Amino acid sequence: MSTFGHLFRVTTYGESHCKSVGCIVDGIPPGMDLTEADIQPQLSRRRPGQSKLSTPRDEKDKVEIHSGTENGKTLGTPIGMLVRNQDQRPHDYSETDIYPRPSHADFTYLQKYGIKASSGGGRSSARETIGRVAAGGIAEKFLKKVNNVEIVAFVSAVGEVSIDRDPRSESFLKLLNTVTREQVDEVGPIRCPDLEIQDKLTKIIEHYRDLKDSIGGVVTCVIRNLPIGLGEPAFDKLEAMLAHAMLSIPATKGFEIGSGFIGTTIPGSKHNDPFYLDPTTGKLRTKTNNSGGIQGGISNGENIYFSVAFKPAATISQDQTTSSYDGEEGILAARGRHDPSVVPRAVPIVESMAALVLADAVLIQKSREFARSVVA
Repeated sequence: MSTFGHLFRVTTYGESHCKSVGCIVDGIPPGMDLTEADIQPQLSRRRPGQSKLSTPRDEKDKVEIHSGTENGKTLGTPIGMLVRNQDQRPHDYSETDIYPRPSHADFTYLQKYGIKASSGGGRSSARETIGRVAAGGIAEKFLKKVNNVEIVAFVSAVGEVSIDRDPRSESFLKLLNTVTREQVDEVGPIRCPDLEIQDKLTKIIEHYRDLKDSIGGVVTCVIRNLPIGLGEPAFDKLEAMLAHAMLSIPATKGFEIGSGFIGTTIPGSKHNDPFYLDPTTGKLRTKTNNSGGIQGGISNGENIYFSVAFKPAATISQDQTTSSYDGEEGILAARGRHDPSVVPRAVPIVESMAALVLADAVLIQKSREFARSVVA
């Protein structure tokens, strides 16, 4: 479906080469300050054509709010937003009427619906994520009001080169505690704050770009200052909703939270996170954070951190031997403009989807707290 969330609900619309893409956002509290200026920064970070590490498609991705606000204030009614597609080249995709692109959605969309978009990837294209990022800008502003929640994502791996993401690593934990979006963007288009490997990651992407190929990578995200108690056991655990959100992003192939797969190699005696009383706040905290800020599906007040794996972009600018829809072997020559690696531009998408999950979780928990206050 094209709708995400329970109380904070987002419906996205649009295909990669239609007139516009956008979203409807429902459940936003009335009276909150909101203009396009609050939403545009993340869209500008997501847009194509930012550097030689991304697709040269030239889209400004300027957002327009069409409903739900007056005089810079939310009305509590659905907010409609759109971004117009300007740099369209549908003729770049004429071959897909004959050949389904390898590892793309042409074949599956046609089998599912009996029809597919004639140009680009349709709803499977990364253009669809514009609506998510626009909605995420609203969610982030709401979360700042709630508890000054901070969400920061960054590139942590490209190909076989990765930062140290071991939860027992002091340098990794320090990075999660201190990294800011400004630091992520200051390092350039690669968006990796680790000074020791950022040049290596850039060169990897450049290498595959020059080969007219693509390469995958990993985006890591940390969430700070999140209230305790968010998450809905048993099926809507907070980590389950984050996984749902992240794996709905195009090109994702894996998700891990906290110690993740490394945690399978650590004995329980060392993996458990002991509690202690923080003398500064007078609240219980954990000495370690292998749980990734979530226990029993509920946020515990520690940093939430997770990583998302992105595959190599399916569409590459090389001739590929494949089969036509009729079963005849042939050569597909892709002519579209594509990212040699999607991970740098995926950073704000990951942040935005996290914000949507958290805004929804906050509203659900606040409704529970109000109900409890009524009956107490």
